[in-house]
Amino acid sequence: MSGLFSGRSPPYIGLMFGELLKRLTAPEPAPVNDEDARLALGALLVRIARSDGDYSAVEVDRIDRVLSKRYGLSPFETAKLRGDCETLESEAPDTVRFTRAIKDAVPYEDRKAVISALWEIVLADGERDDEENSLMRMIAPMLGVTDQDSNAARRAIEGAM
Repeated sequence: MSGLFSGRSPPYIGLMFGELLKRLTAPEPAPVNDEDARLALGALLVRIARSDGDYSAVEVDRIDRVLSKRYGLSPFETAKLRGDCETLESEAPDTVRFTRAIKDAVPYEDRKAVISALWEIVLADGERDDEENSLMRMIAPMLGVTDQDSNAARRAIEGAM
């Protein structure tokens, strides 16, 4: 069996991610389209959730809420996008490519919203793990978001929980 029923992605999915990764890792990457930016953001959310070795149901739920709200998706569309993002995250070599794609494709105010979304995932399980903190300290500057704005986003998320 192949495709949806085997637990593996159909071959065209691998090609799609391969092409995206190729574009993201190019020496002079072109700005990405909206669909690629969605995948990059979602993969970054999955990466932060997986960084502590515990990809919990509460983090998956929070990722779904972030993606659904940000892109106005139905539950089915959200689950499909998250699944694609999980696949992309597992195939991608490092975080730099995701952040580069997002930084190149997204204005500063929206990148601050990306940082807020990442803090939502980090804080979803009620714990701030060292790996998550370390990754957040790396991601914010790569997105071109100031420490002050990242800290403000974290405090706002903590206050809303």
